[in-house]
Amino acid sequence: MKPLKYWLLTAALLLPVTTMATEMGTALKTDSMRAEPYADAKTTGNFARDDKLEILTKQGAWLKVKTARTTGWVRLLSVKRGNLAKSNGAAGVLGLASGRAGTGQVVATTGVRGLGEEDLKAAKFNEAEIKALEANTVSVEQGQQFASTASLKALQLPYLPKPGSAEGGAK
Repeated sequence: MKPLKYWLLTAALLLPVTTMATEMGTALKTDSMRAEPYADAKTTGNFARDDKLEILTKQGAWLKVKTARTTGWVRLLSVKRGNLAKSNGAAGVLGLASGRAGTGQVVATTGVRGLGEEDLKAAKFNEAEIKALEANTVSVEQGQQFASTASLKALQLPYLPKPGSAEGGAK
């Protein structure tokens, strides 16, 4: 029979291996990976929607991921943590946008998830990101054309009552 020291040493060596489970994810959309967790960092590679990704670490709103070909940083909202069954693109994007992308249909906040107090204090104005955001704007006509193509209908919703009014409840 082997001494107790042998078993303790064996357990101590195997423990880190058994507890270092890798988190897997699935690409929600085709995207580029970056050398650093910044939108203007050098591109290190690409992945396609539904590709399996190994999630290595997280920093703010960025995940460091590994594909079969390369490793790099990608925005948090491009990756679904865990396994994701193949689905149509609209369902995945709508689930993500509503916060109901998980199987339990639990609503989660995705806009600032992962940002700590230090990240918010260190935030700086980024003109390139503002320009990229503004490049996604469309005209009213383009929006209406998209809505009609997708068979969306306009709804008129009443304004909320003013606080303290009879309709708005107690002060």
